[in-house]
Amino acid sequence: MKRILLLGASGSIGQQTLDVISSYPNDFSLVAFSVGEKVDVISKILRIHPEVKHVCIKHKEYIDILKKQFPKIAFFGGDKGLVKIIRKVDCDLVVNALVGFAGFPPTIAALKKKRTICLANKESLVVGGEIINKLLKKGFGKIFPIDSEHVAIAKCLSHTERSQIDKIILTASGGAFRDLTEEEMAHVTPQDALKHPTWQMGAKITIDSATMMNKGFEIIEAYYLFGFSLDRIEVLMHDESYVHSLVKLKNNSYLAEVSKPDMRTPITYALFEGKNQYEVVSAKTIELLGPYHFHQFVSEKYPCVSLAKEALVKGGTALSVLNASNEVAVSAFLENRLPFLMISEIIEKEINYVKVRKQTIRNVIQADKKTRLHFRKVLGN
Repeated sequence: MKRILLLGASGSIGQQTLDVISSYPNDFSLVAFSVGEKVDVISKILRIHPEVKHVCIKHKEYIDILKKQFPKIAFFGGDKGLVKIIRKVDCDLVVNALVGFAGFPPTIAALKKKRTICLANKESLVVGGEIINKLLKKGFGKIFPIDSEHVAIAKCLSHTERSQIDKIILTASGGAFRDLTEEEMAHVTPQDALKHPTWQMGAKITIDSATMMNKGFEIIEAYYLFGFSLDRIEVLMHDESYVHSLVKLKNNSYLAEVSKPDMRTPITYALFEGKNQYEVVSAKTIELLGPYHFHQFVSEKYPCVSLAKEALVKGGTALSVLNASNEVAVSAFLENRLPFLMISEIIEKEINYVKVRKQTIRNVIQADKKTRLHFRKVLGN
């Protein structure tokens, strides 16, 4: 029985993780979790998972009220509470389903406790991949990605010799605006962007899908997870999202994972630490999955991918700047304060504005704060 600490239980990935945990009652037990704004889900989670003894909430001011309602539960609050709950709770797996930079400090804290992390928080590897890989090489914990593309790559890599691999290929749907011209994209609204063609996700990741910054992040993640050079990581447009990624071999053949788009598949893979389990997700026959449509990736249409690559080449804190500027820009777009096409333009200016420093935990956090402050001044708030 694996004891699980779930960070981000009220989000999309968090809710699907709870679904998977409930599907395997003999394998997993939820012992602690965190929630963001949706404190109303706490009672439901506690009712279904009575083993929980520790809960972290975003807003500390609710703790006294919650303590009266749930006197047997130890509550933590705020971003510091996320680190404290990791240090306090004895568990086997930490599922980091937090969104944004807030997920980075908990990832580092969990690794320092030598925990196994099921990582859905892309930003941890994006801003701190160098730091994380150093910790992993020293024996501080393990990481299993919760991401359809990286899980697909990991599965394919397990079926071939590394010496036989030419490149790895991340597939991309293209997001909500894949069929629009640049002129049409100039007038899109947040409501338009939140209509993803194949996946149901939270607001931030859905906008990242529309700009394809998420694919830029996934390139960075793949670089750190699998150790392939940037010129051996490619993107391929795939409309249906059934082929989650591919590995091209030197003999020009391909390995690929094909399955229905369902995040419970990579979640299950991560929770079982790389051991395949298929019972959760309903399967279609291969005939019903097709036909598949693939298109060449056009970098000019999605400049955020090039920006992510540029930040990776620069290294150090450039990646923290990339992430922070993207988070603020996406938030401004969702609040109708920034046009969609300005997201990439303003991120590019920010990457070129901030001085790049060596990637240490302190420098990463400082770069994040400085970028946000400067970006908000640029936006006028």
